Amino acid sequence: MVERVLKAHESGTPLHEQAVLVRASHHSDLIEVELTARQVPYRKYGGLRFLEAAHVKDFVMAARLLDNPHDEIAWYRLLRLHESVGPARARALVATAREVPDILGDWPQLVAVAPAGARSALSGTLDKMLLARSQRAPGPRAEIVLDAIRPLLVGRYPDAAVRLRDLERLAGAAATATDMAAWLAELTLDPPESSGDLAGPPHLDEDYLVISTIHSAKGLEWSVVHVPHVVDGFIPIDMALGTPDGLEEERRLFYVAVTRARDELYLYTPLRMPYHRRGSDDRHGFALQSRFLDQSVMPALAVVEQPVHRPSVPVGQLASRIAVDLSSLWA
Repeated sequence: MVERVLKAHESGTPLHEQAVLVRASHHSDLIEVELTARQVPYRKYGGLRFLEAAHVKDFVMAARLLDNPHDEIAWYRLLRLHESVGPARARALVATAREVPDILGDWPQLVAVAPAGARSALSGTLDKMLLARSQRAPGPRAEIVLDAIRPLLVGRYPDAAVRLRDLERLAGAAATATDMAAWLAELTLDPPESSGDLAGPPHLDEDYLVISTIHSAKGLEWSVVHVPHVVDGFIPIDMALGTPDGLEEERRLFYVAVTRARDELYLYTPLRMPYHRRGSDDRHGFALQSRFLDQSVMPALAVVEQPVHRPSVPVGQLASRIAVDLSSLWA
């Protein structure tokens, strides 16, 4: 999908004349990672930018310590996740870490001066961080870092289960990289003070791609609209399928999405989607094309098969791209 956005831009359609419309804010998570990696500016409406969420920063800061154990900002954020470590004590521990040449290798020195209530958890965290550093491949590194901070996130965030699913997808994205330090640098994350910062204006230039929930897109139009994840469970969203009224509301929202395009509309139906079920280790499931794309609609669509490829960050295996000829669809 990002390739299609860039091709349209190269053909003369400004980024701000294109929109990516998603049913739920988190459906754009890995798309945002890919856009950031490619330095494509975007503005998001209807939720926080994925890379600005607090738990994502927690993961990235911890991962940065593997290659730069003297990153004081990263140490401060990681230490503050531990109980009994307030701002003043965290700064004191950062000062201790600064004086040790290899603080990850000599982590007992840091634990020894930590508050008593934090020592057990901090020992577990740093032991796993050292194990992560011993791994060369980005995938195992990312998985172990996530394992290291998992209990800290559970203790910090009431909605930890949802946040951990985000990070599992991000760790999966890291597995496609050849060098984790370079991958983290590509994300170009700043460490803001607040986890509640809303998406700000683009930094690269005045042009930017719009990412929006379908709800937030009502009444608006763009020259080109991209609608990812047009599969059952996403559109219509699975939470709305319990009642006939819920399904009809989903149908109305889908109508809103496909009528936001003035000139071109692209619907994306991946063959597989990343998801996580309780009690299961499966990372992907086969996706069924949305029930809204039934036989009354398909004759109006131009179907283009898109070979599966490996982008710098996976945004779902987009094995089918459906280009809609608006004149035939609404005739």
